[in-house]
Amino acid sequence: MDDEGEMNEAGPLTADGGRERRWRLAIGAADEASPSLSSDDKRLSAALDALYGDGDSAASDPRKRRGGLGRSAPRVAQWMGDIRSFFPAQVVQIVQKDAFERLDLKQMLMEPEFLKAIEADVNLVADLISLRSVMPARTKDIARTIIADIVAKLMQRLEQKTAEAIRGAFDRSRRTNRPRARDIDWQRTISANLRHYQPEHKTIVPEKLVGFMRKQRRLVDLDEVVLCVDQSGSMASSVIYASIFAAVMASLPVVRTKLVCFDTAIVDLTEELSDPVEVLFGVQLGGGTDINQAVAYCADRIERPTKSHLVLITDLYEGGNGQELLRRLAALVRSGVNVVMLLALTDQGRPGYDPAMAGSVAALGIPVFACTPDLFPDMMAAALRREDIGAWAAGADIKLIRADAEAPRADE
Repeated sequence: MDDEGEMNEAGPLTADGGRERRWRLAIGAADEASPSLSSDDKRLSAALDALYGDGDSAASDPRKRRGGLGRSAPRVAQWMGDIRSFFPAQVVQIVQKDAFERLDLKQMLMEPEFLKAIEADVNLVADLISLRSVMPARTKDIARTIIADIVAKLMQRLEQKTAEAIRGAFDRSRRTNRPRARDIDWQRTISANLRHYQPEHKTIVPEKLVGFMRKQRRLVDLDEVVLCVDQSGSMASSVIYASIFAAVMASLPVVRTKLVCFDTAIVDLTEELSDPVEVLFGVQLGGGTDINQAVAYCADRIERPTKSHLVLITDLYEGGNGQELLRRLAALVRSGVNVVMLLALTDQGRPGYDPAMAGSVAALGIPVFACTPDLFPDMMAAALRREDIGAWAAGADIKLIRADAEAPRADE
């Protein structure tokens, strides 16, 4: 094994040297004179020690363990550059999150230099939105640009699947010679145009397209989807994803979409759905939670219960009247509204929630679970078809919350 040692600037590393290097990086014991650490290793160790090191006061008080990034925006920006050079984007985002929590770096989000250096993700959007009211004008412009860029990337990732899922399956029993690009039947189109093969270009120039027709629905037949989203601090990522999905759905002519965000106040963002960035800037992250009040607001605006779907996204930590909330949800179920309860809409799909309230809601016959953004379009399509969401969740390997046997039922 010794002749297979690694190489660094100090020369060949034996297996023991490589092992020492890994241990020194793992425990943060960087010895400037150690031949087992290259200059890049020492940069990496210093960058991690700034965040995860004990700090000068750790010996006297372990509760005060802090790194040494200080309050200089250029210095933090350089630190973020070092982190990005050593780790992939997913790891960088984890390190950033730790930095915000351990070193209270949210103040640094007010600095343009820091914003330009940071790795953008959904959690950063939440932080920027929560701080926008105290940002200087120049920083706010940069923050808006960053948010717009993240939203554009998320829209690109989620838009096509959402549109396809909600528009529904092709009507393959009917054909058309004027299909949309995504509805073209390429096998039949190629067969019908073989005589138009161009040898010099080695391609077919189609004279006639063959595709599938879609099922058409009249405006009066459109289903209505109400996304009612808890905007308390713990639900920040869910708010961002829900807002983007609402904007995508609002652009589709096959459903009517409303977006309502709430804490102890209610913000109806339906009129802003044409601009997802404006939607996010209309969100007020933080505050308490009054789910009952929000459900009452949505219920008053549902005109055709049997054509309506209420997707309530909340961790169910109710600060208002919990029993009245359950009665209101039961009434919606009885009236024919298709109610779905999402405890989170995040990439992790692992929510923190009130288990007692979740069990009580499940006892009303309402499916209660967490969902990832990648699965949300399929879930929404199943809901629009009035399929058994419990069966869909089981097929997607999603665990539903069990009903509380002592909770009131929808028919009581």
